[in-house]
Amino acid sequence: MADDFDQVALVVDWLDACRNRDLATLLDLYADDAKAECQCGEVKVSDGRAALESYWRPRLDAIAPTAFGLEEITPTTEGVVLDYLSHEGTPVRIAFTFSRDGKIQRTICAPSGRPLCREAAAVEGS
Repeated sequence: MADDFDQVALVVDWLDACRNRDLATLLDLYADDAKAECQCGEVKVSDGRAALESYWRPRLDAIAPTAFGLEEITPTTEGVVLDYLSHEGTPVRIAFTFSRDGKIQRTICAPSGRPLCREAAAVEGS
């Protein structure tokens, strides 16, 4: 993992892009081959920029007044775990892993209080 970027700051940028409904900035934070898994309800896996755009566009178009509020942010050995309020204003935990060039490589989220499946958020080749 490269040490030349601040993983927590990148996650804060992600949260800010969500709060601002800035889809272009949000997508630019992801690696081209990024993968996102959402376990909030029916499991959804989005692989690549087009799929991430399809996943995020409707969520950013209809956000609750409390959406994307920061609850807690925690650096981990694998990346960063963020507890926040979803686009609907419900508590969610999301784990981020990063590419060597400082982009989001993978995310996995689930409602707060439900364990995340760590293997889906593992860095490629680890």
